[in-house]
Amino acid sequence: VQLVESGGGLVQAGGSLRLSCAASRNIFSINVMEWYRQAPGQQRELVARITSLGSKDYADSVRGRFTISRDGAKNTVYLQMSSLKPEDTAVYYCNARTWDDDWDDDWGQGTQVTVSS
Repeated sequence: VQLVESGGGLVQAGGSLRLSCAASRNIFSINVMEWYRQAPGQQRELVARITSLGSKDYADSVRGRFTISRDGAKNTVYLQMSSLKPEDTAVYYCNARTWDDDWDDDWGQGTQVTVSS
């Protein structure tokens, strides 16, 4: 599946952004849709995920501030980010995980989020 992220940008601390991840096929056919982020010099970390059944999970660092959601009609997954902090600065990636005898991961190109203090 092909993924295209959008919505990144520069925002002041305390502000909000909404990231979008548009998929090339029906997102309900994808087992798990995830948002990761990678800051300079850091490992890529899982931020949020939503399963095909609608279960959601968040990293402790973003729980209560970020919300993952989806729109099946648009085959798009969103990440609403609020109360942003400078430490949220990173490139945010969308990942689609599909099970077919093994996990298959498809990544988007990433979108930069920069939070100024």
